Amino acid sequence: MGKTAALIVAAGRGVRAGSAVPKQFARLAGKPMIAHSYAALSSHPAIDDVLVVIGEGQETALADALGEVAFAVGGATRRESVANGLAAIGADRVLIHDAARPFLSHAVIDALLAALDSHEGVLPALPVADTLARGGEALGETVPREGLVRVQTPQAFHTATIREAHRMWPADREATDDAQMVRALGREVALVPGDIALEKITHPADFAAAEARHAAAMQVRTAQGFDVHRFAKGEELWLGGVRIPHDKGLSGHSDADVVLHAITDAVLGTIGAGDIGMHFPPSDPQWGGAASARFLEHAAGLIGAQGGIIDFIDLTIICEAPKIGPHRDSIRASIAAILRLPVTRISVKATTTERLGFTGRGEGMAAQAIATVRLPADNA
Repeated sequence: MGKTAALIVAAGRGVRAGSAVPKQFARLAGKPMIAHSYAALSSHPAIDDVLVVIGEGQETALADALGEVAFAVGGATRRESVANGLAAIGADRVLIHDAARPFLSHAVIDALLAALDSHEGVLPALPVADTLARGGEALGETVPREGLVRVQTPQAFHTATIREAHRMWPADREATDDAQMVRALGREVALVPGDIALEKITHPADFAAAEARHAAAMQVRTAQGFDVHRFAKGEELWLGGVRIPHDKGLSGHSDADVVLHAITDAVLGTIGAGDIGMHFPPSDPQWGGAASARFLEHAAGLIGAQGGIIDFIDLTIICEAPKIGPHRDSIRASIAAILRLPVTRISVKATTTERLGFTGRGEGMAAQAIATVRLPADNA
């Protein structure tokens, strides 16, 4: 069967969306729009590689939205951008998807790949339900809707076929989509059922409609995490991914970041995925001294793979010393950066135990975290 790649076409400027940034990088349902389809494609077991095609100068916006991912720089038109992406992949099959259709399901991907076993090209489509008519200043004649469909993406092709279609397409003519170019070769493009969730987002009102549809299909989950580590001489003190000056550090699993460990357990708890020790056993020497940010990124990735959104993190640090106040803002910013969330969605508090117990005696430190996430109803 060979390798399967996916291209996400995200090179547009999105001026009609009314956003201060290109619409593919604007926030939708808790994260940048492009992050939704990237998560769906990259987490599908049959897709080997995902390449994002961006506009010139959009490298920083892409890194802010997705981190370090494979990308190619597109051209002046969508056709040129897709051609640049096709030139950068090495796969036998390819799915070409528009970033403006963020809510892509694994079910649609499954249907496309199954049909691609017996067709050179395939795309998802929806039937036309509305009455269609010609129009201008006044209503004109109606257009029969029988046999008409609404074409969506991803569109899936054998890579050799779509590359040939791009080579043969006239340079002075634009195509509305890639399937049109394949049909111009005389090849058949099959149809599979589309998904109303794949509606294209173009105008400001589309963002509001998409938010409403997404919210209606989500359920809220809340879970807590708790962690404790003892103080030890000669260790560094890491809290929330920030090194804190202190005469002692914490001893334990990885870098013993009690804050990130508590948050990781809280996030894992929202999907019933056990605890940090199940995913990163302390008996495994590869995690000795490891940065705990890796654990939290892993937990957040599991949420994303299920189409979920981390809405809020509430953290309480329990210790007598050091004082957390001077470091609160940097800890919040660090956690927000790890989770790719606005800092306003991270709460960091601190308290003491009035010199009672092991924290009161200065023997160690504890942290308690609560994570609130939204998950698609079929996963919740």
